Amino acid sequence: MSLVISDWPMEERPREKLLDRGANTLSDAELLAIFLRTGTRGMTAVDLARSLLDEFGGLKPLLDANETEFCLHRGLGRAKYAQLQAVLEMARRHSFENIQRGDALCSPDDTRRYLTAELQACPHEVFACLFMDNRNRVLTFEKMFYGTIDGASVYPREVVRRAIDNNAAAVIFAHNHPSGVAEPSSADKQITQRLKDALALIDVRVLDHMIIGDEVVSFAERGLL
Repeated sequence: MSLVISDWPMEERPREKLLDRGANTLSDAELLAIFLRTGTRGMTAVDLARSLLDEFGGLKPLLDANETEFCLHRGLGRAKYAQLQAVLEMARRHSFENIQRGDALCSPDDTRRYLTAELQACPHEVFACLFMDNRNRVLTFEKMFYGTIDGASVYPREVVRRAIDNNAAAVIFAHNHPSGVAEPSSADKQITQRLKDALALIDVRVLDHMIIGDEVVSFAERGLL
């Protein structure tokens, strides 16, 4: 195949393919190639994208890389890193606006995407809360407690205080497992019950607790609430 994408058949060019068939039809390499826009000497943007995905070990490690790691690779640099961070932040804000517009429980996919974008890449455990009003509309998202690679201390009193400050009627808890294994631990179950009991005293409902790893595990879906 030609080293110049403009010489490729129209239906095989990533940008045209996206416009004609939708972004979901593109491979990781094709999506990354559109972001890169150009290749390097002897490589098309698609070839470069494939090479980068091999070097990073996939799309997620590339997207999660810090500036130093990112800029070590051919075809990348600070300008591309800044562009990528802007794209990721727009995606986070888009997901948050989607769940703010209506009942968060009626848009579970948006809620999962937002929480994943906020927490999955964190190198240490972070415990966060989505505070909601009496119609389950999101009021605010707060990262409340930060821990180590395998745990974070959570204080029910502080969660109760922030629920009152936000005039919340309901809450969804979320925290990440940096190991990638999203299965709830016994400690996760215990603190969830303690938080639920504490918030019940001020009539705040606990709607879910989501653990973010390589997948998202919902306490509500597991029948653990």
